[in-house]
Amino acid sequence: MQTQWFVVGLDNGGNKNNATVLEPPGRFLVDSMVETPSRVQEGAPIAVQALVEAFDGILARTGVPRESIRAVGLDSPGPASAAGVISSRGSTNFSQPSWRNFDFRGTLEESLGLPVVYNNDGNAAAFYAHYSCFGSAAGLRSSISAIVGTGLGGGVVQSGHIVKGAAGFAGELGHVHIPMEGLLGEGQPVPACNCGFVGDVESVASLTAIETNLLPYWLTRFEGHDLGKVADVAKAAKLVRTYGEKGDPLARKIFEQQAIAIGRLFTIAGKFTDPDAYFVGGGVAESAPEFRDWFLGIVRDNTSLEEEQAGIATFALVPDLDMAGARGAALAAVESLHGTTP
Repeated sequence: MQTQWFVVGLDNGGNKNNATVLEPPGRFLVDSMVETPSRVQEGAPIAVQALVEAFDGILARTGVPRESIRAVGLDSPGPASAAGVISSRGSTNFSQPSWRNFDFRGTLEESLGLPVVYNNDGNAAAFYAHYSCFGSAAGLRSSISAIVGTGLGGGVVQSGHIVKGAAGFAGELGHVHIPMEGLLGEGQPVPACNCGFVGDVESVASLTAIETNLLPYWLTRFEGHDLGKVADVAKAAKLVRTYGEKGDPLARKIFEQQAIAIGRLFTIAGKFTDPDAYFVGGGVAESAPEFRDWFLGIVRDNTSLEEEQAGIATFALVPDLDMAGARGAALAAVESLHGTTP
């Protein structure tokens, strides 16, 4: 008789950790976020201890004995290698010197005494979207996901496996260049990205893009708009989605440009991977139904596919977005144990 076993998923973020427990095949023991402080700005050692506490806390909450845990899935923002070593340059979330070249996966594995499987947060969310859509057929299908946040994350799943690449940077879809002709408004400057590129997807489809590139331009076309009266442009950028949900013309122009940009990204992706499904995640996935359906429709209309592709491709939103990272990390841990998802 096989002993019952579980895996834990840990989603590490800039402010919070979210944890879950997965009982194969495919049953998650919590149906909401279980958050604790991530403490990443206090340095790597303290952040690892915070993840250990999150691990202990989710076991206490679910009543799962520690000896029944086979593996732990960890995801975090990048940039990091496929093995879970943080970039030598650090990042917005990992700005303390102790994070540079830090073996995040290996250190957590040593602290827990359990195998730890690492993915970046975009890959984890993409993997969860893929599994949720295809279920038992996930191993036979492929998908690509674009997740709009502060930047633009993403993930590629091919035949049920996350594509990480040689150095772990596969699926960094935000920094793919896309055509700008027909996307930009009259006199609108070609947008620049924080990575140094000009005209990549993230320079249009991200919160940072709204703040630095899109909102300043569209305020010149909608003089006297309420958002122009907000002194802090970063605060104003965060309000754009709320206006968009209400049908505000300025906000809709901004999100139309973002949706077109994602559609152009998917057009390029279709030539490389020819996936079964295209997923969109981010705040728009959690917005009002009319708004998110409108946005996804523009993405679909601007994804140029061959007739044969268009006949079978699925366009959908990433489900359970707040929980997608932890759940995707847990599913990836199961895959590492058995070579397939539950």
